Amino acid sequence: MTSSKLLLPLRIPELGPSLGKLVIGTGRTPGAVRLDAIRYRLVTRVIEAAGEARRLSANEERGPAVAVLGRDAWLAAWDEAVGALATTLVDRFDAQLQAEARAVRMPRRLRRRVALDHGERRSVAARLGSSGAILIPALDAVERCGETALAATALERDAVTAWQESLKTAARKLEAAWLALEDAVEAETARWAEVTDRVAQWRKPLWPLWVLGALAVVLAGWVGLMFGGYLPAPEWLIRLWERGVGRL
Repeated sequence: MTSSKLLLPLRIPELGPSLGKLVIGTGRTPGAVRLDAIRYRLVTRVIEAAGEARRLSANEERGPAVAVLGRDAWLAAWDEAVGALATTLVDRFDAQLQAEARAVRMPRRLRRRVALDHGERRSVAARLGSSGAILIPALDAVERCGETALAATALERDAVTAWQESLKTAARKLEAAWLALEDAVEAETARWAEVTDRVAQWRKPLWPLWVLGALAVVLAGWVGLMFGGYLPAPEWLIRLWERGVGRL
């Protein structure tokens, strides 16, 4: 008779200490942008996922317990944070550009060209999101170790330990990704500050005034030469003059 395997309980490690500065904050306001609300939301999602995993594990729902802290869950939390941050920054950059454009009396047609389009908005989000590259290998390890831990018995305690350590490593890498994200916010803010400065330096082109001025000088000179008797007056101008004088 074949006995059933006694599976080792899946104990979920405390992830708060491994999240480090994601929990306590870095004390920075990169680009003068407050990120606390987005950081709190990211930490909350991870902590809540760990709590849900404990509940599922206690009910012997091993698969769902592993899945709720799986690769997709971490990436979804990260992508939500990056998306919220990208929206905040893009709206801020766009407002600054439009304010400068109005201040220098840029025509509305040109102001529409200054506004950030969908492609530029996606580019900002992509540059910010690339800060999470450091997180991907750790999440791949979480996925691999989770699959092994699901079927781990008392004789395979190392498999569960490896999964627990992979979760802690993922939390530390999430902290590192957040620090890189703050640096990316600084760089992105500096990038768009240069664009805003160029908009602020915009001036209406002067060549139309030069052309009109040149024409006025030529016309004044021509009229002066006619009145001085140096040039003959054209017939149409004589008739126009006579008609105007006749009405007086």
